[in-house]
Amino acid sequence: MADMGAFQEAVTAWAAGGPGGPARELATRLPVRAVVLLEGPSDAAAVSALAASRGRDLAAEGVCVLSMGGAMNVGRFARLLGPPGLGLPLTGLCDEAERPYYARGLERAGAAEQQFFVCAADLEDELIRALGVTRVQELVGAEGDLRALQTFLRQPAQQDRAPQRQLRRFLGTKKGRKIHYGRVLVEALDRDRIPAPLDGLLTSL
Repeated sequence: MADMGAFQEAVTAWAAGGPGGPARELATRLPVRAVVLLEGPSDAAAVSALAASRGRDLAAEGVCVLSMGGAMNVGRFARLLGPPGLGLPLTGLCDEAERPYYARGLERAGAAEQQFFVCAADLEDELIRALGVTRVQELVGAEGDLRALQTFLRQPAQQDRAPQRQLRRFLGTKKGRKIHYGRVLVEALDRDRIPAPLDGLLTSL
């Protein structure tokens, strides 16, 4: 039976220059009703974790949560999936610094009316601010990464950085760490502390 993972793979292959037929067929068969475009897998992990915490199965609802492999790919994916392509509603997250790029990419793709939610720096920054530095450090310890964090904080390059920036940088120092903590940090949030961009995104779906 076709599933959302197969659709994600078909779209990724299509965006890389492959045929669009498999994605078109799966979009109809599943069916897919909306696509969430995200910069990377850590954002996707956070969105999926928040949905699960609210008792939602986005795939079962026909919502595809798709990692684009970088913000610069937004125009390409929007052309394939939005009004010019499959005609699906699009949404997602973008960083404040990349908002102009997203706006241009969506406009050129004929998808300027699609709604994206903006993070001040990035989603990790939003999550760290929502939880607070102390709580994030506790979670890092609970996940067995306290020694790695302490070693990282002793590096000369970290001495003049604010604690929040240190933690944000630490999450990106090892492959897979941002993905893991995308889920861990979201699961630790109180319901009234969900960052506005993440809450707005899920509420819109």
